[in-house]
Amino acid sequence: MNIQRKYSLPNCTLLLEGLSDVTRATQFQEMRPELSILVNAECYLSGYNQPLTGGREFFESLVRAVSGYAQEFLSSVPNPQAHNQESELVEFQKIDSNRHRLIIHSEGAPEGFESHSKNSKRPPIEIDLNTVQLFDLVEAVDQFFADSQTLPELSLELQPVTRRYGGASQALIRQAVPAAVGVSSLAVAAIAFNLIPPPQIRPPQPKADEQTSSTTKSLTPPVSAAATPVAAATPTPTPTANTKPVVKDLEALLNTVPEITDPSQLRALNRQVYNQVHPAWTKRSGLQQDLVYRLGVAADGAIVGYKAVNKEANQGVGQTPLPNLLYNPANRAPISNEPIAQFRIVFTTNGVLQVSPWRGYARTPEVIGAKITDPKITKGLNQKLYNAVRQSWTGTPTFTRDLKYRVAVNKDGVIADYEPLNQVAFDYFRETPLPKMFNAIYGSNVAAPNAKEPLAHFQVIFKPSGTLEVTPWQGYQ
Repeated sequence: MNIQRKYSLPNCTLLLEGLSDVTRATQFQEMRPELSILVNAECYLSGYNQPLTGGREFFESLVRAVSGYAQEFLSSVPNPQAHNQESELVEFQKIDSNRHRLIIHSEGAPEGFESHSKNSKRPPIEIDLNTVQLFDLVEAVDQFFADSQTLPELSLELQPVTRRYGGASQALIRQAVPAAVGVSSLAVAAIAFNLIPPPQIRPPQPKADEQTSSTTKSLTPPVSAAATPVAAATPTPTPTANTKPVVKDLEALLNTVPEITDPSQLRALNRQVYNQVHPAWTKRSGLQQDLVYRLGVAADGAIVGYKAVNKEANQGVGQTPLPNLLYNPANRAPISNEPIAQFRIVFTTNGVLQVSPWRGYARTPEVIGAKITDPKITKGLNQKLYNAVRQSWTGTPTFTRDLKYRVAVNKDGVIADYEPLNQVAFDYFRETPLPKMFNAIYGSNVAAPNAKEPLAHFQVIFKPSGTLEVTPWQGYQ
């Protein structure tokens, strides 16, 4: 089972390729399998066309040297781990306050890198990095260590530097912090100055009860590049009696939290999922078969997990935007006991996106929120909405079937929400004035509906003949 993991920053990308240990993965159903056997590691640096490549020994040496040098740079206290030429493949040398030399003692230098050594049979590769490039490399390493599904047994111990040896000036701190754009890199700085305790090393944890998938070639990045403000170099500590383990498998998560089944809430979340995925799915050609996934969605619309339903989906996840749409714990509270809704999402070969509740609707959904029900007010708003839409609808329709929408307005007749009701309405929404009208008010076509005031709801039908129909909302059919 070939697996890829990618950790990307603006100036650095780490790409790891490897396998899952079948002796530790007896059940092939995990959403994101463990990469436990590293076959190849590639480090792409801005300004260089060719990556640095190597196997596990190279990668382990790289992360040790990067973390050790980052600590040395921030504390101004020498760290021998960053300069061990005798036992390490990778070392760092400081050139000046903004230039750092990365040296790789490899068996061969890739094209595009200059070698400065002429005496060695296998000359080392020497690359000069600026401080921003250095800390992007540091944060890429942090992302790797924060990903417990990649080489979980690999850990790195960072020892705090005692204060009496800390010679870094405030000027150096001010210089380093802007470069350390990631939360994890700032944690390295804190360790360097002994401001926080050293990280606790987590021993390898058994995987017998976890599920894995049978075939995966994933370009899935970690859930969040800066989601885990860990001190840069250790996986999550072993859960104790007072802490709950992080659940990453979708089915396992659903076994620990309530499930959202209310039809009205599912309907609203269905729209939020579609609005997230639809604009992000930019590469819609090249699919040989439909890709079908099962999604877990929190009550606020955050996508907290996905699982391939068919083999093609397992292999083609890189052709979908799902890996990039997983929720970022840096932007919201972590998922703990929040209720989760399940959806079926299909990326079809003809480029049409389909989203529906995993179990369907138990009954007909209703519109959520307070409603304007007074007949006189509703009648006036009906005419006001018709006039506004009719005046804005120009051009000759190219669609051949009715476009049906639910449109909600406030007491002043201003559009507060709109929703396509059939697939052709999704496909041809740009031929209607609704997105422009909505965008003019909220600055976005996918803004959350206004739920702070009562609304009047109508069904609006755009016909191929150019006829417009606006009638009071009778509910979902």
